[in-house]
Amino acid sequence: MGAPSDTIKLSSPATRDFWEIPVLFEDEHLLALNKPANLFTSPDRYDPNRPNLIQLLHRDIERGAPWAAKRGTTYLFNAHRLDLETSGVILFAKSKPVLVELANLFGSEKPNKIYVALVQGTPPEDQFATDAKLSPHPVRPGVMRVDQREGKRSRTEFTIRERFNGITLLECRPLTARTHQVRIHLAYLKLPILGDKVYGGSELLLSSLKSDYRLKRNQVERPLIATTALHAEQLTLAHPVTGNEVKITAEWPKDLNVAVKFLRRYAAV
Repeated sequence: MGAPSDTIKLSSPATRDFWEIPVLFEDEHLLALNKPANLFTSPDRYDPNRPNLIQLLHRDIERGAPWAAKRGTTYLFNAHRLDLETSGVILFAKSKPVLVELANLFGSEKPNKIYVALVQGTPPEDQFATDAKLSPHPVRPGVMRVDQREGKRSRTEFTIRERFNGITLLECRPLTARTHQVRIHLAYLKLPILGDKVYGGSELLLSSLKSDYRLKRNQVERPLIATTALHAEQLTLAHPVTGNEVKITAEWPKDLNVAVKFLRRYAAV
C-alpha cells in the first residue's frame, strides 16, 4: 500500500509545469492519487493540447520514469474523472480486468463519493438534497444545465459542515455521476461554488472579509482560492478483486485550508 509520503512527480515540457502528486492508496491492483486543481484528468475535447494526467502518466510509463520503474507499472487507466479545477481522490486500475470491474462498479453508482465545497449563501437547513435532472447545454459546449424534461436522473445530497457570514462549507454526496453534477446542482439551488466562473461563483477576496485590509501600491489583489472551491475528499468502494471495503481520503489543497482559516477568523457566525 502506498504510504502517505509517497509522491509521483510529473512534468510537462510543453508548458513547463511540474506536479508532485501524493499517492493516497496503492496495492497490486489499484492506485489512487490526490489530483491537483488545474490539471485535466484525460485529454480535453475542446483543448487537446493542454496537459492531462493520464497522458503524463502513460508517457512516464513508456519511458521508464523512476516512479513507474520501481513499481513495475505497465498499465494504468482512470476509473472515473474529476473536472479540470477539482482536486482530490482519483482512482486508477493497474490492469484491464480490474478496469472493467471498476467501470461496472462506477456504472452501478455504488462507490460513495464525498466532496467539500465553499459556496456563496447560507442554506436554512443543515441537510438538504436535489434531484434536478441534468443535460448538456444546447449552445454552450462543455457546460451542463438543469433540464427537468429531457435531462438524466441526478441526485446530490448536502450537509452543512460550517457556516460563515454569507458563505457555507458543504459536504456534498453525489449519488449519480453526471458531468459537473455538484457544481450545477449547487448553482441551481442558488448556492454557487466560490471561484466557479462557469456557474456563477464569485471570487473570495480577503478584502471582502477583513475590514482593515489595505493593498500595497501598484499591487492587484488575488483571490484566496484561484480555482473552483471544490475538492473530492473521500472515495469509499468495494475492492474490485478482494471485495473488502476501501476508503481513500485526500487532504485539502493549501488554498482551501487558507480560505477556511481566514473565514473562521474574519467571517465567523
